[in-house]
Amino acid sequence: MPELIGITGGIGSGKSRACRYLSELSGWPLLNLDQICRALLLPEMPGWLALRQTLGRGFFTAAGELNRPKLREAIFADAALRQQVDGLLHPLAKQEMAAQAARLNAPLVLAEIPLLFEAGWQDSVSQIVVVYADEAVRLRRIMERDQVSEEQARRAIAAQMPLEDKARLADHLVDNSAAWESTCAQLKHVAEKVYPPPCGAILFEYADGAVTLGG
Repeated sequence: MPELIGITGGIGSGKSRACRYLSELSGWPLLNLDQICRALLLPEMPGWLALRQTLGRGFFTAAGELNRPKLREAIFADAALRQQVDGLLHPLAKQEMAAQAARLNAPLVLAEIPLLFEAGWQDSVSQIVVVYADEAVRLRRIMERDQVSEEQARRAIAAQMPLEDKARLADHLVDNSAAWESTCAQLKHVAEKVYPPPCGAILFEYADGAVTLGG
Protein backbone atom coordinates (compact mmCIF):
# COMPACT_ATOMS: atom_id res chain seq x y z
CA MET A 1 0.00 0.00 0.00
CA PRO A 2 1.56 3.36 -0.98
CA GLU A 3 1.91 6.27 1.38
CA LEU A 4 -1.06 8.61 0.99
CA ILE A 5 -0.66 12.40 1.19
CA GLY A 6 -4.05 13.96 1.85
CA ILE A 7 -4.75 17.33 0.24
CA THR A 8 -7.78 19.25 1.40
CA GLY A 9 -9.09 22.77 1.94
CA GLY A 10 -12.40 24.53 1.66
CA ILE A 11 -14.73 25.09 -1.25
CA GLY A 12 -13.30 27.87 -3.41
CA SER A 13 -9.79 27.56 -2.00
CA GLY A 14 -8.37 26.28 -5.29
CA LYS A 15 -7.22 22.92 -3.97
CA SER A 16 -7.92 21.06 -7.23
CA ARG A 17 -5.60 23.31 -9.23
CA ALA A 18 -2.97 23.02 -6.50
CA CYS A 19 -3.28 19.23 -6.56
CA ARG A 20 -2.82 19.05 -10.32
CA TYR A 21 0.25 21.27 -10.17
CA LEU A 22 1.82 19.29 -7.33
CA SER A 23 1.22 16.03 -9.20
CA GLU A 24 2.68 17.39 -12.43
CA LEU A 25 5.65 18.87 -10.59
CA SER A 26 6.53 15.77 -8.62
CA GLY A 27 5.33 12.93 -10.81
CA TRP A 28 3.34 11.50 -7.90
CA PRO A 29 -0.01 10.05 -9.05
CA LEU A 30 -3.17 11.83 -7.94
CA LEU A 31 -6.48 10.41 -6.79
CA ASN A 32 -9.53 12.67 -6.68
CA LEU A 33 -12.28 11.75 -4.23
CA ASP A 34 -14.87 13.83 -6.07
CA GLN A 35 -14.24 11.76 -9.21
CA ILE A 36 -14.41 8.56 -7.20
CA CYS A 37 -17.73 9.62 -5.70
CA ARG A 38 -19.14 10.61 -9.10
CA ALA A 39 -18.31 7.15 -10.41
CA LEU A 40 -19.95 5.54 -7.38
CA LEU A 41 -23.12 7.55 -8.09
CA LEU A 42 -23.59 6.40 -11.68
CA PRO A 43 -26.76 4.30 -12.17
CA GLU A 44 -26.57 0.89 -10.54
CA MET A 45 -23.21 1.62 -8.91
CA PRO A 46 -22.86 1.10 -5.11
CA GLY A 47 -23.40 4.75 -4.14
CA TRP A 48 -26.38 5.10 -6.46
CA LEU A 49 -27.93 1.95 -5.03
CA ALA A 50 -27.39 3.12 -1.45
CA LEU A 51 -29.03 6.51 -2.06
CA ARG A 52 -31.87 5.08 -4.11
CA GLN A 53 -32.71 2.58 -1.40
CA THR A 54 -32.50 5.17 1.41
CA LEU A 55 -33.83 8.37 -0.17
CA GLY A 56 -36.33 6.94 -2.62
CA ARG A 57 -37.03 8.41 -6.07
CA GLY A 58 -37.30 12.06 -5.01
CA PHE A 59 -33.69 12.89 -5.81
CA PHE A 60 -33.55 11.00 -9.10
CA THR A 61 -34.54 11.99 -12.64
CA ALA A 62 -37.11 10.16 -14.71
CA ALA A 63 -34.22 8.42 -16.46
CA GLY A 64 -32.96 7.12 -13.12
CA GLU A 65 -29.92 9.34 -12.78
CA LEU A 66 -29.13 11.10 -9.51
CA ASN A 67 -30.32 14.72 -9.56
CA ARG A 68 -27.08 16.14 -8.24
CA PRO A 69 -28.07 19.85 -8.13
CA LYS A 70 -31.25 19.03 -6.21
CA LEU A 71 -29.43 16.81 -3.73
CA ARG A 72 -26.62 19.35 -3.32
CA GLU A 73 -29.09 22.13 -2.53
CA ALA A 74 -30.94 19.92 -0.05
CA ILE A 75 -27.72 18.91 1.67
CA PHE A 76 -26.66 22.53 2.15
CA ALA A 77 -30.04 23.29 3.73
CA ASP A 78 -30.42 20.17 5.89
CA ALA A 79 -27.55 19.09 8.15
CA ALA A 80 -29.29 15.84 9.09
CA LEU A 81 -29.66 14.87 5.44
CA ARG A 82 -26.02 15.73 4.84
CA GLN A 83 -24.96 13.43 7.68
CA GLN A 84 -27.16 10.66 6.32
CA VAL A 85 -25.75 10.92 2.81
CA ASP A 86 -22.18 11.18 4.11
CA GLY A 87 -22.72 8.08 6.23
CA LEU A 88 -23.73 6.15 3.14
CA LEU A 89 -21.10 7.41 0.72
CA HIS A 90 -17.97 7.98 2.81
CA PRO A 91 -17.27 4.27 3.59
CA LEU A 92 -17.75 3.36 -0.08
CA ALA A 93 -15.47 6.18 -1.24
CA LYS A 94 -12.80 5.31 1.32
CA GLN A 95 -12.81 1.68 0.25
CA GLU A 96 -12.54 2.61 -3.43
CA MET A 97 -9.76 5.12 -2.74
CA ALA A 98 -7.72 2.45 -0.98
CA ALA A 99 -8.33 -0.03 -3.81
CA GLN A 100 -7.23 2.45 -6.49
CA ALA A 101 -4.15 3.49 -4.51
CA ALA A 102 -3.11 -0.14 -4.09
CA ARG A 103 -3.29 -0.67 -7.86
CA LEU A 104 -0.88 2.20 -8.52
CA ASN A 105 2.77 1.30 -8.90
CA ALA A 106 4.01 4.17 -6.75
CA PRO A 107 5.43 4.50 -3.22
CA LEU A 108 3.60 7.79 -2.69
CA VAL A 109 0.15 8.91 -3.89
CA LEU A 110 -1.56 12.27 -3.60
CA ALA A 111 -5.21 12.11 -2.58
CA GLU A 112 -7.46 15.14 -3.01
CA ILE A 113 -10.05 14.73 -0.24
CA PRO A 114 -12.29 17.81 0.08
CA LEU A 115 -13.98 16.59 3.29
CA LEU A 116 -10.97 14.87 4.85
CA PHE A 117 -11.54 16.34 8.32
CA GLU A 118 -15.35 16.26 8.15
CA ALA A 119 -15.19 12.56 7.27
CA GLY A 120 -12.61 11.83 9.98
CA TRP A 121 -10.07 10.40 7.54
CA GLN A 122 -6.98 11.92 9.18
CA ASP A 123 -5.64 8.49 10.10
CA SER A 124 -5.96 7.27 6.50
CA VAL A 125 -3.16 9.57 5.30
CA SER A 126 0.39 10.06 6.51
CA GLN A 127 0.54 13.85 5.96
CA ILE A 128 -2.05 16.53 5.34
CA VAL A 129 -1.73 19.54 3.04
CA VAL A 130 -4.37 22.25 3.49
CA VAL A 131 -4.88 24.73 0.66
CA TYR A 132 -6.12 27.98 2.15
CA ALA A 133 -7.66 31.18 0.73
CA ASP A 134 -9.29 34.26 2.23
CA GLU A 135 -13.08 34.15 2.43
CA ALA A 136 -13.57 37.05 0.01
CA VAL A 137 -11.47 35.25 -2.58
CA ARG A 138 -13.37 32.02 -2.04
CA LEU A 139 -16.73 33.72 -2.39
CA ARG A 140 -15.71 35.29 -5.69
CA ARG A 141 -14.41 32.00 -7.06
CA ILE A 142 -17.53 30.06 -6.07
CA MET A 143 -19.86 32.67 -7.55
CA GLU A 144 -17.93 32.79 -10.83
CA ARG A 145 -17.42 29.05 -11.13
CA ASP A 146 -20.89 27.85 -10.11
CA GLN A 147 -22.88 30.89 -11.29
CA VAL A 148 -24.57 31.25 -7.89
CA SER A 149 -25.47 34.19 -5.68
CA GLU A 150 -23.33 35.40 -2.80
CA GLU A 151 -25.88 33.97 -0.36
CA GLN A 152 -25.62 30.53 -1.99
CA ALA A 153 -21.83 30.74 -1.94
CA ARG A 154 -21.87 31.62 1.75
CA ARG A 155 -24.15 28.67 2.46
CA ALA A 156 -21.75 26.36 0.64
CA ILE A 157 -18.85 27.62 2.77
CA ALA A 158 -20.90 27.36 5.97
CA ALA A 159 -21.75 23.71 5.20
CA GLN A 160 -18.09 22.76 5.67
CA MET A 161 -15.74 22.80 8.62
CA PRO A 162 -14.23 26.30 9.00
CA LEU A 163 -11.12 26.58 6.86
CA GLU A 164 -9.26 28.27 9.72
CA ASP A 165 -9.75 25.11 11.81
CA LYS A 166 -8.46 22.92 8.99
CA ALA A 167 -5.41 25.15 8.61
CA ARG A 168 -4.52 24.67 12.28
CA LEU A 169 -4.54 20.88 11.78
CA ALA A 170 -2.38 20.88 8.66
CA ASP A 171 1.10 19.41 8.37
CA HIS A 172 1.65 21.76 5.44
CA LEU A 173 -0.29 24.95 4.66
CA VAL A 174 -0.50 26.58 1.23
CA ASP A 175 -2.02 30.08 0.96
CA ASN A 176 -3.73 30.33 -2.43
CA SER A 177 -5.21 33.80 -1.90
CA ALA A 178 -2.77 35.76 -4.06
CA ALA A 179 -0.93 35.29 -7.36
CA TRP A 180 -0.64 31.76 -8.71
CA GLU A 181 3.15 32.12 -8.88
CA SER A 182 3.19 32.47 -5.09
CA THR A 183 1.12 29.31 -4.73
CA CYS A 184 3.49 27.39 -7.03
CA ALA A 185 6.49 28.43 -4.95
CA GLN A 186 4.77 27.20 -1.79
CA LEU A 187 3.86 23.89 -3.43
CA LYS A 188 7.48 23.31 -4.46
CA HIS A 189 8.46 23.87 -0.84
CA VAL A 190 5.76 21.43 0.32
CA ALA A 191 7.02 18.79 -2.11
CA GLU A 192 10.49 18.99 -0.61
CA LYS A 193 9.07 18.72 2.90
CA VAL A 194 6.85 15.76 2.04
CA TYR A 195 9.72 13.87 0.41
CA PRO A 196 12.96 15.21 1.93
CA PRO A 197 15.58 15.54 -0.80
CA PRO A 198 18.84 13.65 -0.46
CA CYS A 199 22.06 15.65 -0.68
CA GLY A 200 20.15 18.94 -0.61
CA ALA A 201 18.26 18.44 -3.86
CA ILE A 202 15.09 16.71 -5.02
CA LEU A 203 14.61 15.28 -8.48
CA PHE A 204 11.16 15.44 -10.01
CA GLU A 205 10.60 13.25 -13.04
CA TYR A 206 8.68 14.49 -16.08
CA ALA A 207 7.59 12.66 -19.19
CA ASP A 208 10.14 14.63 -21.23
CA GLY A 209 13.00 14.65 -18.75
CA ALA A 210 13.72 15.82 -15.22
CA VAL A 211 14.41 18.99 -13.28
CA THR A 212 16.24 19.43 -9.98
CA LEU A 213 14.86 21.79 -7.37
CA GLY A 214 16.36 22.95 -4.12
CA GLY A 215 19.97 22.52 -3.16
